[in-house]
Amino acid sequence: MFNTLNKLLIIGVLGLAVAGCSSKDKYEQLAFEEPDAADKTYNEGLSLLNQGKIGKAADKFQTVDKNHPYSDWARRSMVMSAYSSYKVGDYDSAISSAKRFVALYPSSPDAAYAQYLIGESYFRQIPDITRDQAMSARALNAMDEVVRKYPDSEYADDARRKVQVARDQLAGQEMMIGRYYLERKNYAGALNRFKLVVSDYQTTRHVEEALMRLVETYMSLGVVSEAQTAAAVLGHNYPDSEWYKDAYSLLDTGGYSPQRNNRSWITRAFDAAIPG
Repeated sequence: MFNTLNKLLIIGVLGLAVAGCSSKDKYEQLAFEEPDAADKTYNEGLSLLNQGKIGKAADKFQTVDKNHPYSDWARRSMVMSAYSSYKVGDYDSAISSAKRFVALYPSSPDAAYAQYLIGESYFRQIPDITRDQAMSARALNAMDEVVRKYPDSEYADDARRKVQVARDQLAGQEMMIGRYYLERKNYAGALNRFKLVVSDYQTTRHVEEALMRLVETYMSLGVVSEAQTAAAVLGHNYPDSEWYKDAYSLLDTGGYSPQRNNRSWITRAFDAAIPG
């Protein structure tokens, strides 16, 4: 990621040099009270960024954006401002600048990076699973936007990985709450949490345990056919799983064995997400 971010900075510096030559006529047409103010301030921001004075650089980029709105310099400054804010951990400002850029310039070559920066800013704020997971959900949504809108961009592969991490985080919290309810014999509450993992988070590492916990919960409720189905689906998809061994033993203790019911919500939900 840092190589990509550093490359953006290099491109920004090179872009300035190119702009001074090939795009000179274009910039001379902009109605600035001070014709050289925008590019001068932008250049100062790049220089400060190169010196590691990121906060001061961000101030320069924000000045260009504020004083020369809708100009090409403002467009460039918006992205660099978002990047600078991100680098100093001011994620709210980074998100705000990047969102504004995406809204104003959705077709820009830099839009993919701006969207990725939104997701990365949320991603850096994901807490452990014992705390509220609003940031995980926001990171998931923002990174999914990168994958959907810019699938061929250089940021798409990393966005896909981080979508999976965020999904795993959300599933982990559901499992934590489900186990809490199960330990306290609140079977209805536990069932709802494990069902959510099986229905919505099947590509995460938590789905095997969720199926096993469904076996445990349904056996406690006396709903044997659903317990058998959960174990059968677990065994079919993860035959070597330790969770399947536990599910099999639990059923065997009651004199039952895994048996798939094709009319069960478990079968339908699982097969819909993972065909075959």
